[in-house]
Amino acid sequence: MTAASEQTAAEGTSRGGDPADRGRLHIGRTVVRKIAEHAADQDPGSARARRRLAGVGLGQHGATAQVSGPDDALRIRLEVALRYPAPVRGTVASMRERVDSELQRITGFRVRTVDVTVSALVPADAPPRVE
Repeated sequence: MTAASEQTAAEGTSRGGDPADRGRLHIGRTVVRKIAEHAADQDPGSARARRRLAGVGLGQHGATAQVSGPDDALRIRLEVALRYPAPVRGTVASMRERVDSELQRITGFRVRTVDVTVSALVPADAPPRVE
């Protein structure tokens, strides 16, 4: 190494320093909520349910989440639709684990609880009828 490259390398390390000393990172609750919803929707037992208001169809939706609590003890409340006839208890346990691990992996936050409300059971797609 030349003297100039050694000096440049020393300046680079002193300028950057420890990554924790460079600034702060704030992950918004909307991002945490979206990660939880996406993780729940990725579970094989999850389904999309039809949304209706006063008899009018509004399309389909996946899981919805609410997030509360501090970053080191998040409380997640999920409302999901599941495929029928999947075993509800096993599917919900799998979904809880998936949401917990994804939030820890992506954000580093600790999840205290994941409460799941099953709002619908959606039948598996029926094979097309031959007439």
